[in-house]
Amino acid sequence: MRTIATDRHTVVVGLGKTGLSCARYLNGLGRSFSVMDSRQNPPGEQELARICPGTATYFGGFDEHVLGKASEIILSPGIAKSTPEIKEAVDAGVALRGDIDLFVEAADAPIVAITGSNGKSTVTTLVGEMAAEQGLSVGVGGNIGTPALDLLEQGHELFVLELSSFQLETTRSVNAQCATLLNISEDHMDRYPSRLEYLQAKQRIFLGAKNVVVNNDEALSQPLVTTQMGLVHFGLNGTDVKKFSVAEEQGERWFMQGFDALMPIREMKMRGIHNVSNALAAMAIGSVIGLRMDCMLAVLRRFDGLPHRCQWIRSIDGVDYINDSKGTNVGATSAAIRSLGAECSGKIVLIAGGDAKGAKMQELIAPVQAYVRAIVLIGVDADRLAEALGKTVPIERAKSLGDAVSKASELARTGDTVLLSPACASMDMFRNYEERGETFIREVTRL
Repeated sequence: MRTIATDRHTVVVGLGKTGLSCARYLNGLGRSFSVMDSRQNPPGEQELARICPGTATYFGGFDEHVLGKASEIILSPGIAKSTPEIKEAVDAGVALRGDIDLFVEAADAPIVAITGSNGKSTVTTLVGEMAAEQGLSVGVGGNIGTPALDLLEQGHELFVLELSSFQLETTRSVNAQCATLLNISEDHMDRYPSRLEYLQAKQRIFLGAKNVVVNNDEALSQPLVTTQMGLVHFGLNGTDVKKFSVAEEQGERWFMQGFDALMPIREMKMRGIHNVSNALAAMAIGSVIGLRMDCMLAVLRRFDGLPHRCQWIRSIDGVDYINDSKGTNVGATSAAIRSLGAECSGKIVLIAGGDAKGAKMQELIAPVQAYVRAIVLIGVDADRLAEALGKTVPIERAKSLGDAVSKASELARTGDTVLLSPACASMDMFRNYEERGETFIREVTRL
């Protein structure tokens, strides 16, 4: 262990997955730090005692005195900067940082940074798979999978990070070789006073970026402030000389780079027009960091998508059952409905509901009118969804997800798709979206 002689003392606030990674990292540097959590018995308590024995801990609340004496606070993304005790310490001059800020300081390989309201996990995974296909040692993580700081231990040639708005809030500069903001839809309105502040947090991904990949189908994907960064574009509509796009060639739709046809879209294993957009984004990023086209296309031909993201489960009596539990906001669910509805020979029976996080639901009206036969609502904000959607389609209520699956199966007809895409967070009924998705899969297998 390398010891650093310093009077600097860090307080890691939040002992979840990210907080533990910060503790491991600081401990490895020989840094003086303590750990604080509002929970009396946070889930990482035993692991912290094992990896960092003797570390001072403050559990069951945020101690203003300890925070005020710190030289810096490393804030876990699940805790808002506006938390009174945190804000008081920062106003008193204590530096506020996050795990990505620490990571950027130490990273010794190029960084690809990906954010957006929807699709970022799929694009992050695709780029990682494409780099691995080319034989690169690539570290993939951040807001998914492995915490960013834990990737530093493995000596990678490339880092591909999914970054949330919460992580970006406490990052001074990402300094990415390639950065992208895929899209913006209303999300986390329980944490941000306005959509503008949410966008401003997402836009921080461009700080220090050498190259930016821009989604031409999403106006807010463009950096609000541009410097000397290179720009590469992608989009579903209209070809251009430097753009990754889609066009009709030889009687079918093809992926395009400029005016060059790359691969028929039917050869891609993932389903849905939103995944066509995700594939374009991944290829655009890959082109910036020097990945070969044959490697990128090989991944698109075999990668069947991430669990809980428009994941096909089974077909029963001509009805497909799709698990999109990761559809935790209105934009994600709207995209799933439009994408699957355009491919479905019948209509969609939608299962939605949960914790809406203060978001407005009106964006769902147009896709629901176009593609949905009926809706089955669950969760704490079922009434809000029902009120927002009005009488666009028949709406039923369910007491549980199992009850919802049963009702949806009765409503569906041959050629229809039963889609779990809640447009809401899961914590009112489940630990996380993964548990919600696994419950859906289990209930569907029982039909």
